[in-house]
Amino acid sequence: MYKVRITAIRQTVYTDLMAKYENPIEHTCSVLEGQQWISENGQCPDGLCPSAWGSMREFVEALARGESNFYDGWMQNPKSAMISCNDGFRPFSFYLEVVED
Repeated sequence: MYKVRITAIRQTVYTDLMAKYENPIEHTCSVLEGQQWISENGQCPDGLCPSAWGSMREFVEALARGESNFYDGWMQNPKSAMISCNDGFRPFSFYLEVVED
């Protein structure tokens, strides 16, 4: 199985949606742009947000098994994927890529 690097690329914040629909909360996402994790054997790395993992798990597992070229050429690097977490107010985009040792 391959290792998969997970890199937090960018967070988008929809303040208009938050004001209209979200109840005030004290703690939201603690992920930082540029933060990285390594998944081994298709497992969730320590410290990665469980909700974000839920959004990317199937792609990480597929990449770890050697699958590639999702959606017939979607990504420039066929051994990668760009996945966003499921937070509708402040989603983070994560770049997933196979680590070639």
